[in-house]
Amino acid sequence: MPEIPAFPEVSERVRSLHAQMTLDEKLAQLVGYWLDQNGTVAPMQEEMTSGGSGADELAAATRDGIGHYTRVYGTRPVDPTQRARWLWAEQRRLKRETRLGIPAIVHEECLTGLAAWQAAVFPTPLAWGASFDPDLVRDAAEAIGESMRQLGIHQGLAPVLDVIQDPRWGRVDECIGEDPYLVGTVGTAYVQGLQRAGIHATLKHFVGYSASQAGRNHAPVHAGPREIADVFLPPFEMALAEGAAMSVMNAYTALDGIPAAADTELLTTLLHEELGFDGVVVSDYFSVAFLDVMQGLATDRGHAAALALEAGIDVELPTGDAYLAPLRERIRAGEVDERYVDRAVLRVLRQKEQLGLLDADAYEAEPPAHIDLDTPRHRDLARRLAEESIVLLSNDGILPLPAASRIAVIGPNADRSEALQGCYSFANHVLAHHPGVPVGVDIPTVADALRDTGCTITVTPGCAVEGDDTTGFAAAVAAAREADVAVVVVGDQAGLFGRGSVGEGNDSESLALPGVQRELVEAVSATGTPVVMVLLTGRPYVLDWALDGGPDAPGAVLQAFFPGEEGGSALADLLLGASAPSGRLPVSLPRSDGAQPYGYLHPILGGDSEVTATSSAPVRPFGFGLSYTSFEHSDLVVEESCAAGGEFDAEITVTNVGDRDGVEVVQLYGRDVQASVTRPVAQLLGYARVPLAAGESARLRFRVPTARFALIDRRMVKVVEPGDVQVWVGAHAEDPVERSTVRIVGPVHDVGRDDRRTVVWERAVVSAGR
Repeated sequence: MPEIPAFPEVSERVRSLHAQMTLDEKLAQLVGYWLDQNGTVAPMQEEMTSGGSGADELAAATRDGIGHYTRVYGTRPVDPTQRARWLWAEQRRLKRETRLGIPAIVHEECLTGLAAWQAAVFPTPLAWGASFDPDLVRDAAEAIGESMRQLGIHQGLAPVLDVIQDPRWGRVDECIGEDPYLVGTVGTAYVQGLQRAGIHATLKHFVGYSASQAGRNHAPVHAGPREIADVFLPPFEMALAEGAAMSVMNAYTALDGIPAAADTELLTTLLHEELGFDGVVVSDYFSVAFLDVMQGLATDRGHAAALALEAGIDVELPTGDAYLAPLRERIRAGEVDERYVDRAVLRVLRQKEQLGLLDADAYEAEPPAHIDLDTPRHRDLARRLAEESIVLLSNDGILPLPAASRIAVIGPNADRSEALQGCYSFANHVLAHHPGVPVGVDIPTVADALRDTGCTITVTPGCAVEGDDTTGFAAAVAAAREADVAVVVVGDQAGLFGRGSVGEGNDSESLALPGVQRELVEAVSATGTPVVMVLLTGRPYVLDWALDGGPDAPGAVLQAFFPGEEGGSALADLLLGASAPSGRLPVSLPRSDGAQPYGYLHPILGGDSEVTATSSAPVRPFGFGLSYTSFEHSDLVVEESCAAGGEFDAEITVTNVGDRDGVEVVQLYGRDVQASVTRPVAQLLGYARVPLAAGESARLRFRVPTARFALIDRRMVKVVEPGDVQVWVGAHAEDPVERSTVRIVGPVHDVGRDDRRTVVWERAVVSAGR
């Protein structure tokens, strides 16, 4: 039996409470209890377990206490104020009727806002990445956290820090982007906002989940240790070091043959000992039992529990399938050392102490008399985030549209509020199992929002998101011929495990638009009426036919990644010029299905070259996005040399040379010219959102730590090596602009926890706008 690492440091109160516990009371603290299971919201949910909410059943299940209550608000539509009253009473019952009187941690999903009925629906994380605005994401997360706190929720199962590798994977819309630095900075901001509101954030999925083979959910991961350390770990490192995240969730996948849920090197040696994580590791739903039923690693649930507990999973979610009776039997048979249980229990009790659950007055006060989960503040933040995340991919001058236009609003996503919401929104995650129940919040569709602008509009879907029915094409074509412009809104329907075209379990073999949507766009374009194509999707699709000037190509293309409850209104404003697009692609726009997996962070031989006849170059690169104005970058000045482990300055002037106000996302890139291992041809070093009036110039100074060029050397140590690095500012990752060279000098620098990894910037006005 392996040696158990030292127990966590805890207070005298926690130590005393732990000393009183029986084995059954300890195990009860390490599991969740699912109060309601109503429809499939987790993989293999029906096959794995069942639960109920009857008072007798609940009392029996919690007679020894309970660690977590699973999704009190997020499994079926419940009135939030009434449910909060029930929860307060239930927590008081736990204090009164269990021997040790310890309340439960309540956890919920909060990836696109709190996944509960009547709660605000924010843009999906891929939209966070497209905004390139960590400050706004932090504010949105704080508002989400404040709602959760009012409801008596303690822990949020977000953010997802998986780095996108293959857009065929169904869970792309839950991710922030394909660049580790963008994922890390934006994800860390979300952690900071949520925890500023008193909610413990849960980083997921640790680690490498998004590299699952061929973009198939739960498939094996074949990434090597250097790629894991260079690409997949940095967002977690940042969220732990700078965000002080309190919880981590394991990945479902097996990394080089070892499931993460049973990987001691991953969950204990790396996470706790090397990265310094001091919080609680929770299992992804059913992943402990999956070691038995899906991955063939365990002989039964007790064996699965032993493997997971010893590896470092402290809490089994969503239920106690493995950590209760099966684990108890193993411990009493002498097959599992109870000290592993003690380690986990001490972590859980410390977390409950941090959350105030061990305080004598916990739940003594009444919950709020009325709880509003969709306040004007929520809507304002959702609107701003939606607006900042929409990416203009092409524009032949058709946008912005003139006022009072006659608009044919066409397409399967033109007049559906579900099309604006991601996989983990309450509507698509839960309400799909409750037909007839209203969403509970106002979510104007694109058609609704255009109606409100005063334009004359006609609406026809033309086709469904999926399927091959083209009988609606004739009505769409007729509507387009009678209009000044056709706005064709296409894309995805998010859902889970076969419900929809994208989302958890909805992986795809093809990156063509689902169904006959391309044919619809082409039929409408063939009328000669100017066409704007709007994409509401959870992944990037192959769009060369729409972007490269073909005879039936739309005049403009707008990409929105599930922009949330205010997404329709944000799109209407952009279409009519009330605001200007400023989103940038957080993931490359793919050339073809067969070019995947592809990422811009590739070495020379990972992209196009003379040794291959097959192009993988994206149709639109990472960081791409147009505006209604134009920007110029000039006078790049970079320090000539810097010590390894030090920092250098890079300065650039950015000017709005157009006749409209706008926002430029200034992107600083770099390349390690020669290193001891292959390095990417370009990597994002830092970025800044810079609003500029027409004619205005600003001088930006980026302070760049050389740790941004860190790599895992042949000793498997993270270092900064001496040598030349190139630095440039571009409009996107493939902008062919002039580069400056910085010479990193001195000995090799081993990168430690104290090394700063983020780029800071400051702005000085050079000239005012016109």
